Amino acid sequence: MKKLNNLIKPIVEKSGYELYHLEFVKEGGEDYLRVYIDNEQGIILDDCVKVNKLVSEALDVEDLIKDFYYLEISSPGIERVLHNDRHLQKYMGFNVKIKLKNLVKGKKKLEGILEGFDEENVVINLEEEEISLNRNNIITISLKGEY
Repeated sequence: MKKLNNLIKPIVEKSGYELYHLEFVKEGGEDYLRVYIDNEQGIILDDCVKVNKLVSEALDVEDLIKDFYYLEISSPGIERVLHNDRHLQKYMGFNVKIKLKNLVKGKKKLEGILEGFDEENVVINLEEEEISLNRNNIITISLKGEY
């Protein structure tokens, strides 16, 4: 993944976007390289098409993935997963959904306002009560879409 990231990130950034997340997954027996891009104005289809062409050309030249795969370029979406500290910092004060491995307050899913974080914990405001969640207990944190 590091080689893929090192190849793709400069292409995305030179095109005027942020590389939000990169993943290589197997679904239904097929391999997918998913490149999530973002910028302050949001992402439209033309942005994805532009980045797809550039990334596809670079991947063909470098030949880092030997087996057949599908390349997908996408926006992280309104209910985007927050993957790292940079994402957590950007969305402080936003409503989030958190999926947990073990029960907290009798639940494995919590919704609240992202209040803070450090190396070990993420803090949310849950109905006027601050709750500190150990990162090892967190499966995913995503924005709660406001419709």
